[in-house]
Amino acid sequence: MRALTLATAIGLGFACARGFAAGDISVETTRREEALEVVCRATLEAPPELIWQTLTDYGRLAEFIPGMRSSKVVSKNGAVTVVEQSGEARFFIFSFPIEVTVASTERPPHVIEAQLVKGNLKRMDGAYRIAPRAGGRALLSWTGVVEAESMLPLIGELLMRSIIEDQFRGMVQEIERRDGLRREREAKN
Repeated sequence: MRALTLATAIGLGFACARGFAAGDISVETTRREEALEVVCRATLEAPPELIWQTLTDYGRLAEFIPGMRSSKVVSKNGAVTVVEQSGEARFFIFSFPIEVTVASTERPPHVIEAQLVKGNLKRMDGAYRIAPRAGGRALLSWTGVVEAESMLPLIGELLMRSIIEDQFRGMVQEIERRDGLRREREAKN
């Protein structure tokens, strides 16, 4: 599930340099038949290049994306990187194993598209977008569609939304952690 992998995306570790207020991250979901349309957003005070580097650090995603046990690059061909990921999504007493292979297509410097190649999801495709803002800020968003093999009407939607939000938050917090380290290094020089 990458680039959020449900993020990536896929993909998404709560060692954050700064705390998060609830308004810093927004996650919106809309059910469309059996699928869940998702829009995640966060405004970051980090350079777009650092955001890009974190999003494309496929081999280390499991270090900071909640629920992800492994993430490894299996091939790279030009702009397309194929990544195998596994883990488990948990929501209260419910759990859902995650075993996916995702193709991430990098369109530098602002877009990373992710599409399910195979796995135990029925569908997963989306994209990260980095939109630079004034003052060294950037808007990071992930939009996509996710469909599990079977999704119970209410519980399945709550489970998927919770997973997506946790993973997106994990990605955002890693970006902020890396940016904090970058700022410390710059302050010492």
